[in-house]
Amino acid sequence: MTVDHAPEGVKSPTGCPVSGMAAGFDPFQGAYQVDPSSSLRDARKEEPVFYSPLLDYWVVTRYEDIKQIFKTPSVFSPSITLDQITPISDEALQILGSYQFAPGPTIVNEDEPIHTERRRLLLQPFEAENVATLEPKIREVVNTYLDRVIKDGRADLIGDLLYEVPCIVALIFLGVPDEDIETCRHFGMQQTLFTWGHPTGDEQTRVATGMGKFWEFAGGLVDKLKADPNTKGWIPHAIEMQRQHPDLFDDNYLQNIMMSGVVAAHETTTNATGNAFRTLLENRSSWEEICADPTLIPKAIEECLRYSGSVVAWRRKAVVDTTVGGVDIPAGGRLLIVMASANRDDSMFPEPDDFDIHRGNARRHLTFGIGSHTCLGATLARLEMKVFLEEVSRRLPHMSLVAGQEFSYLPNTSFRGPEHVLVEWDPQQNPVPADRP
Repeated sequence: MTVDHAPEGVKSPTGCPVSGMAAGFDPFQGAYQVDPSSSLRDARKEEPVFYSPLLDYWVVTRYEDIKQIFKTPSVFSPSITLDQITPISDEALQILGSYQFAPGPTIVNEDEPIHTERRRLLLQPFEAENVATLEPKIREVVNTYLDRVIKDGRADLIGDLLYEVPCIVALIFLGVPDEDIETCRHFGMQQTLFTWGHPTGDEQTRVATGMGKFWEFAGGLVDKLKADPNTKGWIPHAIEMQRQHPDLFDDNYLQNIMMSGVVAAHETTTNATGNAFRTLLENRSSWEEICADPTLIPKAIEECLRYSGSVVAWRRKAVVDTTVGGVDIPAGGRLLIVMASANRDDSMFPEPDDFDIHRGNARRHLTFGIGSHTCLGATLARLEMKVFLEEVSRRLPHMSLVAGQEFSYLPNTSFRGPEHVLVEWDPQQNPVPADRP
C-alpha cells in the first residue's frame, strides 16, 4: 500500500517526508480518544513507526517493536516518562516554582543501574504474598460501597464504586491516613492532565497550581508518616529503606514516589476496572459466563487488559542513533509507544478485535509493560479487579448498561478509562434476599 504524504516541506528530524496519516495524528481528540487501538489499525499495517509533527515524537504501534523497546533500556531510556508531553507555559512554570516543585526520578523514569538497585529495595510490599493480605479489606470496602446502591436499581459504576474504592485501597497500600483520601483523589486527576494531557491557556495555570499543591501535600504526607513509626505501607517501607540506604533515597525521592504512587495505584486501577465492566457488559455472553463460573474471572481480566487496558501508551528516548521497525531514530529522539495498539497486533493475537475471555495468550498483553520496568503494582491491580468482578457479578448478575449512554474520557495520550459507566437492574431480582427492597 502507498502512504499519502503531508504537504511539501513537512519532514521528520531525519529529513524524511511525513505522511498525511502521521501529520493528522492527534492523540488528544478524535479517533484516538474514542478507541486508540482501532485508530492505529492502518498504521500497524502501512506505517508502523511514524513521526508525529504535532508531538515531535515517533509513534510506535506494533507488538514486537514495542516489546524490544521495553526490553532494551540501555538504548531506549525511560527518563522522559513523566515529562510534560505538552510544553508548559512560562506562567505555569512560575507557578510551579512558587511551590518549589522539584520533580525527580521515580521507579518509572529511572535509568540503569540505579533503577534495579532501588526497585529491589522497594519491591517487598508488592510481592504476591504481601498484596494478598489486603484481599479481605478490599472485599469489605467493595461490599460497603455496593450496599449503598444495591437496592436503587441504578448506579454510575465510576462515581459510586470504581473511583473511591481503588483510592481507599491505594492509600491503605501506600500507608496514607484515611482523612487524606479525598484530597489525594483530586490531585491524581491533576497529574494525569499535567503530564499526559494537552492543557492550554488558563487550563495550564490551573493544572500547574494543582500540581504545586499536590507537591506540597505529598511532602506533608511523607513528613506525617516519618513522624509515626507504627504506620504500615509502601511509603513507610520506603522511609525505612531511606534510613538503611541514605545514599539511595533522599526526601525529594520520597516526595516524588508519593505523588506518582497515588496516581499509579489509584487512577490506573479505576480506569482498568471501568474498562473491564464496560467491555464485559457490552459482550453479554462473556459477562454471563463469569457470573455462572467465577473461576473464569482471572482469564477475563487478562483479556480485558489486552482489549481495553487502562495504560494506553508510554514513552522512551533513544540514547543513541538506532532503528525501530526499519525506521531511523536519531539519538535524543522521543518515542510514544502505544501498547493499546500492540495489544491488537494480529501477529501476536489472532482476530485481535474479537473479545474472547478464553484467549490462550491474553496474558502476553503489554498493558503493564515488560522487562525491568514492568509495572510494580500489577499484582495489586489484578487483585482489585478480581474482587470487584467477583462481588458485583455475585450480587448483580442481572446488571446491564443503560442504553444510549455516551462514554467520555479525559483527553490525554496515556491513561484511558470512562468518566462514567451507567448501569441498571431490577432490585426485586437481586439474588441475595437481603439486597432486595
